[in-house]
Amino acid sequence: MDSSFCVAVHALIYLHHKAELLSSEALAENICTNPARVRKVLSPLKKAGMVETREGSEGGYRFAGDAGTLTLEQVADALGIRFVEAGWRSGGQDMDCMVATGMAGLMDELYDDLDQRCRQRLAQITIADLERRIFYRDVPERS
Repeated sequence: MDSSFCVAVHALIYLHHKAELLSSEALAENICTNPARVRKVLSPLKKAGMVETREGSEGGYRFAGDAGTLTLEQVADALGIRFVEAGWRSGGQDMDCMVATGMAGLMDELYDDLDQRCRQRLAQITIADLERRIFYRDVPERS
């Protein structure tokens, strides 16, 4: 997983909080990244209907939808993110050892399970939940 999820969640909360059209430059300044990165990350969010855009010199992004029902799992889905995955697999199918031939599949199952558990938790957290935690630090997170 790269930083796309963090950039997306930050942008969505900031757009909802500001409740106005913001340029990729303004978003990038608040997120502490560059405008091209913001545009790249927000593109799939636009396709998913989470943000609206206006083109041109007066263009920018605006939050779309309901922050109280937009979950972090939906954001991850829009970005195509897997939270738990391995970049390398041990063992090999052509080896004469049950451990070597079985380990890759076993670890894939474990990573899939962990990713699903992560997504189940993210399905319980909305953009509004996180925004409340920023502005009202004594409000507990829903579980």
